[in-house]
Amino acid sequence: MSLADNIFINMCKDILENGVSTEGEKVRPRWEDGSLAYTVKKFGVVNRYDLSREFPAITLRKTALKSCVDEILWIWQKKSNNINELNSHIWDSWADKDGSIGKAYGYQLGVKHKYKEGEMDQVDRVIYDLKNNPYSRRIMTNIYVHQDLHEMNLYPCAYSMTFNVTGNKLNAILNQRSNDILTANNWNVVQYAVLVHMLAQVCGFEAGELVHVIADAHIYDRHIPIIKELISRETYPAPKFFINPEIKDFYDFTVDDVRLDDYVTGPQVKNIPVAV
Repeated sequence: MSLADNIFINMCKDILENGVSTEGEKVRPRWEDGSLAYTVKKFGVVNRYDLSREFPAITLRKTALKSCVDEILWIWQKKSNNINELNSHIWDSWADKDGSIGKAYGYQLGVKHKYKEGEMDQVDRVIYDLKNNPYSRRIMTNIYVHQDLHEMNLYPCAYSMTFNVTGNKLNAILNQRSNDILTANNWNVVQYAVLVHMLAQVCGFEAGELVHVIADAHIYDRHIPIIKELISRETYPAPKFFINPEIKDFYDFTVDDVRLDDYVTGPQVKNIPVAV
């Protein structure tokens, strides 16, 4: 069993056994048929992944690496808020007729701010500090910008990254206000693990720990039987992560510069209902 499998299974069991149901509460999400989408939730879930030991892709089912990386590069590299620049359709429900999701995600990372070193956006500021002041305790991003929330089609779920260099390892904390455990948990873990590997490589470090902090970790009511079946499956050893060692500039990375070798998984879960 991989570390990621162990963390995922234990988290799901904890939510199902000790979580609180939101049934009867005033909730926003609805199913496609219009009925309210309730959850079983736990507050303040914290998971730690040591990227120097193994790559945290679960083996219970396949997590689509290229799609994960495509989205994280859409946000962090392209700094885009338009789904026409994204190859998957995960954001379609929140896009307007022009493909925009509003002033959210990549838009916020691309806004330039004034620093004593000059004008930079948040991504370039992180890279600058990791190269020039790596032991700073101030290296972070935040895309939950209150003044722009009214122009976001969805408030950011994964909203903040804090980076910290310890010795020669780049560590990071991913803060997430809300996480749909079945559809998005390992997806988010995988894509931000890749991001840490990418930034570590181009800034001269090794990948260290990724700490995932989730304020509201929830399993939707219609996902409960799917989760129970999923966590009962056989598990396999963690895959081996490859990143193209020739890439020295973060903006040169493509989805083809990373891959998972020896990635053996259970069958894919199909037709998962999604609450919007």
